[in-house]
Amino acid sequence: MSLHRLVPLGVIVTCVVAAAWAGPASRRSAIVEVVERVKPAVVNIHSERSTGSNGTLQRPEAVPAQQRSNGMGTGIIIDPRGYIVTNHHVIEDVSLLRVRLSDGTTHVARVLDRDREYDLALLKIDVPRPLPTIPIGTSSDLMVGETVIAIGNAFGYEHTVTVGIISALHRDVTLNKDISYKSLIQTDASINPGNSGGPLLNIDGELIGVNVAIRAGAQGIGFAIPSDQMVMVVTEMLARRRRNDVWPGFGYRNRIDVRQSPPWSLEVERIENAGPAEKAGLRSGDIIVRLGDVPVHNSLDIERILLHAKPGEPLPVRVRRADGEQDLELIPQPSQVVSSSELAWRKLGLRLNPAPSEAISRSNGTLRGGLLVTEVQPNGPGAKAGIQRGDIVVGLHQWETINLDNVAYVLRQPELSSFYPLKVFLLRNGQVHKGLIPAD
Repeated sequence: MSLHRLVPLGVIVTCVVAAAWAGPASRRSAIVEVVERVKPAVVNIHSERSTGSNGTLQRPEAVPAQQRSNGMGTGIIIDPRGYIVTNHHVIEDVSLLRVRLSDGTTHVARVLDRDREYDLALLKIDVPRPLPTIPIGTSSDLMVGETVIAIGNAFGYEHTVTVGIISALHRDVTLNKDISYKSLIQTDASINPGNSGGPLLNIDGELIGVNVAIRAGAQGIGFAIPSDQMVMVVTEMLARRRRNDVWPGFGYRNRIDVRQSPPWSLEVERIENAGPAEKAGLRSGDIIVRLGDVPVHNSLDIERILLHAKPGEPLPVRVRRADGEQDLELIPQPSQVVSSSELAWRKLGLRLNPAPSEAISRSNGTLRGGLLVTEVQPNGPGAKAGIQRGDIVVGLHQWETINLDNVAYVLRQPELSSFYPLKVFLLRNGQVHKGLIPAD
């Protein structure tokens, strides 16, 4: 055997010794520490899928689309039981979907929900042990120029780490004639095919974005969905599944205070009459600190806890009030299916019925329909807006209201609280009037 063939043995021994050493403190930067903490909560996604078309702005794994038959992407573990967030386009047209964890194990994943408009999807894998998660930061206080870190399955090289800065905020970008994005984070951290669905992190190791797109033919122009937007969309995905089984009897809203860590908190916004929350002693304005044995920071936390709650089984809940924290007991009840008519009564204080089409067409030929107000709840939101019996509701917020399902669509929007005061368009005495409905 020639001498040079003995050299690799010495290299192997050196590597084994080095692997057991954490490295000098002088080289343990904040980035090193973030990667060590967060890497186990990032997964690699492999699939057999069809691919989209090319454009000047492309999703990373669509480069080049016509030459690939296998898909690749990245995911973020948001719950120890195996719930994973990724991009919708990563799992679109999937025939086989596998998730590879940082420990090398591979699991078949199923798609629980998806949102094409926001390009997000929720996956689930079945695992025998709790999985690590990434702390969720807020994208509301991001600064152009601050350091960010991306981790992803770049070109199939698993858990690739890249570093850069935030180049711009609130970018509106267009993928093609059918797909566009609003208010994205722009970064020069290298985003490559396979990075889609992976985390964009701040220097504290908090998730501040979900990597989604790159500018084809450019260098250092990548984009991410802001974490605040991700929380809103995935909360609604979880809530849709939970509503089929469990009714907690309260509504909530996220609060963000960038002066505190974590910046999120969850406030009880409303208590439903005779519901589980009212019986438990919850009040509007309470900050939910813990539900069950899980700390609560935002709406994503509350919905992933309630998703596995069972009707009739008590859940300890800790709330914070002006006079301190208090422990209560919430007993969720079986889900109540609320009709569109009842939803309008509860949230607007209005009884609505389809209006005769001829009454509308005589007054305004541009209107396609509306809903006749047959009863107004005294001191309800509709009454406070000046709505009267006999008015015809022809629009809410930015949508027309031809039938009750149109009204329910508006009232079930996850961002409904941000719509208030809610614009309402009324037909009265042949004229269209605009009003503002306050929050109930």
